[in-house]
Order: sequence, then structure tokens, then C-alpha cells
Amino acid sequence: MRLSDFDYHLPEELIAQEPPAERDGARMLVLHRATQRWEDRRFRDLPEYLATGDCLVLNDSRVLPSRLFGQRENGECEVMLLEPVSADAREWRALVRPGRKLRTGAIVRFDDSFSAEIVAQGERGERTVRFKGDADVYSGIERLGHMPLPPYIKRQDRVEDRERYQTVFARERGSVAAPTAGLHFTGEMLNRCERAGAQVARVTLHVGLGTFQSMDREDFENHKLHYERYSISEETWRKISAAKRVVAVGTTSVRTIESAMASGERSGLTNLFLHPGTGGGQFHRVGAMLTNFHLPRTSLLLLVCKFAGTEFAMAAYQHAVEERYRFFSYGDCMLIV
Repeated sequence: MRLSDFDYHLPEELIAQEPPAERDGARMLVLHRATQRWEDRRFRDLPEYLATGDCLVLNDSRVLPSRLFGQRENGECEVMLLEPVSADAREWRALVRPGRKLRTGAIVRFDDSFSAEIVAQGERGERTVRFKGDADVYSGIERLGHMPLPPYIKRQDRVEDRERYQTVFARERGSVAAPTAGLHFTGEMLNRCERAGAQVARVTLHVGLGTFQSMDREDFENHKLHYERYSISEETWRKISAAKRVVAVGTTSVRTIESAMASGERSGLTNLFLHPGTGGGQFHRVGAMLTNFHLPRTSLLLLVCKFAGTEFAMAAYQHAVEERYRFFSYGDCMLIV
């Protein structure tokens, strides 16, 4: 198999620029693997596909408003925080713009009381930044940061994105991109899922930028994902272990569960790459998946193809394009059973 097998044409107008008017108002394409058929439904129909013995697993990672705009010595600049690299969260791995102007030793001022110094340069334009002073770093980020909307959303973030680019169950801060399948849920929808018989459980995987990056080598089987940190509580692991069927919400929940199954560790770092090619791994515990539509030529689409079957999944994507589903982070969703 070649990476080009996982490409498809998407008209630009189908890339959702805004969330749906109501959080749970998306369309939902339901794929039935056993019978190789699909249905055009609504996300609000999800409880109809749940039953007693199911465990609905959510990723409760919280998105940081990680884009910081500031002033360098001779102009404006941006610092995109990726992850803390010190125990006190004063040093972070980051991307910066303009990269050629922000070398080691440069100072960036975000406001009169919040600033950082570039203390190291890494590969691919990465920097290590150290926040100065003794003010609480997370308070500064929450006060001044902007939500890291993906680049295919061709607008600046707005105040309402602080809520809508965040799941209602977000708790553990650390992601630089939303676990987007979870964006559809409301508190009432979670209650409806429980009334349908499903238990609801939460895992944590902090989503990094590498998860969403396109791959550039046709022999994708040798692609290496960036590591991401995950954890599963003992209570959640008991629910997952006891369930008749695990319904994972999002590819991040899938990778968290299957990483724990493969390693035997309920917490740690994972770069698990599930794909249809040779050595693409197995799904040991996940029995159904809710996911948004993904960019072509990405590890996320390959994971979906591994789970649903490549020919079936790619045909479903073509159907979604023809039926004008809304794609990507603020778009519609797909349930694979």
C-alpha cells in the first residue's frame, strides 16, 4: 500500500470554518462494518447505537490557549507553546514566528507583567522558552493566550472559541489541539448515552501538533509519530476491562486504550501508529469508534481505514463529500460500528 491510496478530493467549501449552531447539531455518517453499509444520521441519534454493556470512552484533555502574541526587540512575534519541559512549567517547548528573528537570548514581552526568553534552539524551528519572573505561568497563558485553531480554519480565533474548541468534559490541561470527536457532546447527550445503558469513562491523552500533520513518504509504514502523554485511572481501566464493547470517542481515545493494552502500562508516552499496512498493529479492545472526518494522507485517516477497512472507509469518505458533509475539527462526524 502507498500513501497516495489515502488521498481524496475535498472541495474547500466543505471545510467547516464555524462550529454548528448547536453543539450536538452535527450530522453523523454511520458505518456498519459487518454488512458493509452506511446510514446518514444525526449525532443526536448516537444513543440508538449504544446498549447495556457498552463503555463510552472520552478523552478529557483540556486545550490550552497556547498561542501567545508579543513584542520582540524590533517587532511583533508569536510563540506557540507545545508542552512544558520543566517540572515547574516555567520552561516550554515552542514554535515561534518569525523564527529567523528569535534566536537564543531573545526576549519576548506579552504584556507588562508576562515575558519569556528564548533559551535554546531545536530542530524544525523549535525553541525552548523560559518564562521570566515568578508570576504563575498558567494564569498568564489563560489571560493572554489564543486558542490554537488549526490552519485550515481561515479566520482568527474569537472569544466564543474558548468554549466551542473545548469539550464540555475537558479537565486535564495539556493539549494544543482539541480531541474533536468530543466537541459534539453536551451534558444532556452524555446523560442520554447512560440512559441507553452505556457507562461513561474518561481517559487522558494530551494532543500534540504531530498528530494532525500530513505524512510525506509513500512508504508510510516507516513513519514515526510524535510521542504524546496519556493516562488511564484504575477506575476507568476496570470499566474498560469489564465492558462488552468499548466505544472510543475520537482517535486519541483509541490510541490511549490500545497503547495501554499493548504496553500493559496505564500511563506514559505513546507514539502508537495504527495503519492498514504491514506491522500496522491490532485493535485489541476498541469495538466501535466515533470520529470526525480527517485530512487526507494523515495518520488519523490511516487509523480509521485500519479499523473500518480501507476500501470501505474511503468509499464512505467519497459519499460524505458527495452528500456535502462538513469536514474536520468543527465539522460532522462518523460512527463506525
